[in-house]
Amino acid sequence: MTDAVSSDVSGKKIAAGICGILLGAFGVHKFILGYTKEGIIMLLVSVISVGFLAWVVGIIGLIEGIIYLTRSDAEFAATYIEGKKGWF
Repeated sequence: MTDAVSSDVSGKKIAAGICGILLGAFGVHKFILGYTKEGIIMLLVSVISVGFLAWVVGIIGLIEGIIYLTRSDAEFAATYIEGKKGWF
């Protein structure tokens, strides 16, 4: 990977990881990675359930955020940018 691509992947990884941990119930981390369908699902579950199921979706976001941050840049890019793996 070139430095510009590596920097872009690293920035996306950090932004998605932190948003997954802090705002996971709203699916913000999914939107950052370009997974619109998955982000809308997470957002709608939180909003339609009037927050009742937001904690479940928040835990999913927390787990995904931790996974994103613990992967190497190359592994993150291969799995989530190139491979388009939407969940976990």
